[in-house]
Amino acid sequence: MAHIDSLGAGIFTYLDIYSGSSTPATENAAGYADLFVTVNATDVDRMPSVREFPSIGTPANIVNVPVYGQNTSSQIQGQADAPTLEVTVNYVANDMTDFHTLIGTEVYFRFMMCSGAVDLTTSLGATLATSNTEFYFKGKVEAILINPALTDQTTATVTLSTQSDFFGPATLP
Repeated sequence: MAHIDSLGAGIFTYLDIYSGSSTPATENAAGYADLFVTVNATDVDRMPSVREFPSIGTPANIVNVPVYGQNTSSQIQGQADAPTLEVTVNYVANDMTDFHTLIGTEVYFRFMMCSGAVDLTTSLGATLATSNTEFYFKGKVEAILINPALTDQTTATVTLSTQSDFFGPATLP
């Protein structure tokens, strides 16, 4: 299938987590995609009720350097820092049990943006019938902080760390 091709196509966005024992055959988008498509569906969980996704991708590798006597600092090329990945979800304890057990465990992530709804259980081992664009990375679920609210839905902030580069944008065939 092709990449998403319109501005509103990302409205169907998912965060899938593979926590099984297999590893990608190659450290690139194709290897990660194969991992998610060919594994046992019980090893993949989809983050439920996501309210906000973080920015995905490799940030600019620009460092501000103060220069004595100048009003503004100069910018030079440096090492890019990994972005802060915090996902906000509507917190229902029963839906998040599997994710609490993953804290500190190295897993594989897939951010999937689609032009239509994609059910994880029916599309995992089959070719997707909708346009999609995906980003993959290896990382950890570092923390889940519950944010109680008296006037709104209880939410949680799920903090992810990256242990590899981002691979993508890619699309499943």
